[in-house]
Amino acid sequence: MTALVLLIRRELQLALRQAGDSAVVVLFFVLAAILFPFGVGPEPNMLARMAPGVVWVTALLAAMLSFERLFAPDYEDGSLELLALGPAPLALVALAKAAAHWLTTGLPLLIAAPLIALLYGLPKEGYLPLVATMALGAPTVSLIGTVGAALTLGARRGGVLLSLLVLPLVIPVLIFGAAGIEAAIAGFPARPHLMLLGGLLLGALVIGPWASAAALRQALE
Repeated sequence: MTALVLLIRRELQLALRQAGDSAVVVLFFVLAAILFPFGVGPEPNMLARMAPGVVWVTALLAAMLSFERLFAPDYEDGSLELLALGPAPLALVALAKAAAHWLTTGLPLLIAAPLIALLYGLPKEGYLPLVATMALGAPTVSLIGTVGAALTLGARRGGVLLSLLVLPLVIPVLIFGAAGIEAAIAGFPARPHLMLLGGLLLGALVIGPWASAAALRQALE
C-alpha cells in the first residue's frame, strides 16, 4: 500500500507539471458537448432527452485524449525500465497510473458533467444518477485505457490503434451509464445499472493491472 501511494504521488507530481493536459481534456469535453445543439437544434425537450448520452459520449472521447501519454513519457526516457526493475510489481505501477489518470482526468470530468447537464436542461431527477454513474464508470474507463496504452506502447500510429482497442471495451460503460440516468428520469430505479457499473469496475480492477503489466513486459523486451 505504501508503494502504491508513493507511485500515485509520483504520477500526480508529473501531472501537475503538465497541468495543461488535464485542462485540454476538460475543454474538449465542454466544447464537444456545446456543439451538439448547433447540429440538432435548440428544442429544449430534445436536448433534455439527449443529455445523458451526450454527456457520456463526450466524456469518453475526452478521456481518450490522454490515454496515449500514460506510459509513453516513461518509456521514452527510460523511467519505465527503472520502474520494472524496482521492488514494486508492474501491476502496481499500472494501477497507480490508472488511479492518477482518474484523479487528473476522470475527476475533473465528473465535476464538469453536471454543468453540461444543466446546459441541456437535464431534469433534476437525473443529477444524482449522473454523478453516481460517472463516479463508477470513470475509474473503469481509466483502467481499460491503461490496458490499451500498455498494449500499444511503442507501436506506430499508437493513438489510432489505441482508439480501436479501447472504444469497443468502454461501450458497456457508456450503455449502462446513460441508461441509469434515463431510468431515473423516467421514474425507474437506477440501482440495477449502478450495480452493473460496479461489477464492471470490480472486473477492471482485478483484470486491468495484470493485463497492463503483461503488456508492459512485452513492450520492454
